[in-house]
Amino acid sequence: MRLKPFEFFNPSSLSETFELLSRYGPDVRLIAGGTDLLVQMKQRLTKPDRLINLLNVSELKGIKKQGNSLRLGALLKHAELEQAEGLNGDYKILAKAAHKIGSPQIRHLGTLGGNLCNASPSADTAPALLVLEAEVLLVSRNGERCLPLETFFKGPGQTELKKGEVLKEVILHSPPVESRFSYLKLGRRKSMDLALVSAAVLLTIDRMGKKFEKVRIALGSVSPTPIRVREAESLLEGQPIDMNLVGQGAELAQNACRPISDIRASAEYRRKMVKVLIERAVRECLGLPISPTGI
Repeated sequence: MRLKPFEFFNPSSLSETFELLSRYGPDVRLIAGGTDLLVQMKQRLTKPDRLINLLNVSELKGIKKQGNSLRLGALLKHAELEQAEGLNGDYKILAKAAHKIGSPQIRHLGTLGGNLCNASPSADTAPALLVLEAEVLLVSRNGERCLPLETFFKGPGQTELKKGEVLKEVILHSPPVESRFSYLKLGRRKSMDLALVSAAVLLTIDRMGKKFEKVRIALGSVSPTPIRVREAESLLEGQPIDMNLVGQGAELAQNACRPISDIRASAEYRRKMVKVLIERAVRECLGLPISPTGI
């Protein structure tokens, strides 16, 4: 289907972007990789009169180390996240999640900021960033504000971005030493598919290797937004490592979900797979064997 005609603007700075946003208001949309927006435009789900291209805005690019934090520009491509040296070690879960997105062609076009601002419940980077307790830096001509990513999502396709605001950076803080990570994604195919269920787990183990000191669990595709599962986290933190207890935590996670039934999977199946994925992710973090599944 042919696209509806639109005006196209190509600013080179945030100040130019803010001016355009102020001038055209609700009749303008931001675009970077376009892997979500262009599909919506072709399907006539959205019909913007004007597009502002962000790809030449230098303030939105790059990875910067600042003390114990890492600041990721919103224009980072998924392929860059896969390969970035700065995401080794403490942040490797994000590189793993980025690798799960679409095809290589999509990963070379799509951006971190776009994946978050599209606010899909199945966004692959979101659960990984939630267990890393990421923050988002939102900027406008009136200043900036920093929010926990957990509060950024409001519903499918809805975020806390206000009129005239742009997502500039995602901020990561170093997790505790002895932290371990896992990100598992269940789809109808092994690759190039949206998640039916996804699970990210961060575990910090005590020095004796006997107890969960810190637990972070996040899920995608099972609620209107990607979610942290705080009830399960609270059950496990401070407790001895016990897979039976992990199973109880996974059941709490099932109860916290609000999955839907659609053409890809039923709500009942999604809820059952939450428990399976969390238990397997914890086993992977602990170096325990899991049966080969292709997940």
